[in-house]
Amino acid sequence: MFFKAVLACTLVALAQGGLIAAPHGALSSQSIVLGAPGYAARGYGGYGALGLGHGAVVAHTAPVYHAPIAHAAAPVEVYAHPRYQFNYGVTDGHTGDQKSQWEARDGDVVKGQYSLVEPDGTVRTVNYSADDHNGFNAVVSRQGHAAHPAVAPAHVVAAPAYGHGHLLG
Repeated sequence: MFFKAVLACTLVALAQGGLIAAPHGALSSQSIVLGAPGYAARGYGGYGALGLGHGAVVAHTAPVYHAPIAHAAAPVEVYAHPRYQFNYGVTDGHTGDQKSQWEARDGDVVKGQYSLVEPDGTVRTVNYSADDHNGFNAVVSRQGHAAHPAVAPAHVVAAPAYGHGHLLG
C-alpha cells in the first residue's frame, strides 16, 4: 500500500512539473532567475521551485496557459572611486638609458609627467593631464642642445683595374 501511495505522489508531481503531458495539451515554460533571493522560499508563484543556490531559481510550470514571467532584479552598479599614484625611474650607465615617470589619478582626473634622454642627447619632458571637461592635454618640452656625431670621411680605395687592356700590351 505504501508503494502505491509513493507512486501516486510521484505521478502527480511529474504531471504538475510538466514532465508528463496532461490530456488537454498543457503548455510548459521554464525560466531561470539569478540573484533574486526569496523566490525559493516563497515557492515562486505557488508552483513549486527548485533552489540552485546563490539565489538562482528554476521554476517549471505546467498546465497554466499564462505562465508567470520571472524578472531578474536590476543589477546594482558598484562605483569605487579610482585613486592611485606611482612613479619610477631608470638610469642605466651601461646603455645610457635614462627615463622617469610619475602619474596620479583622483577620480576622473589624471596628471603626470615623463622624461627621457633622446638619442641626440636632449631631454624630452612631457607633462600631461586628462579629465572629462578638457580631455587629454600634453605639453612637450626639450632641454639641452642636440649633439650629432661627426660623420667620418669616406676613404676612397682605388680598385684594381679589371679589363682587357693588360692583355694587349
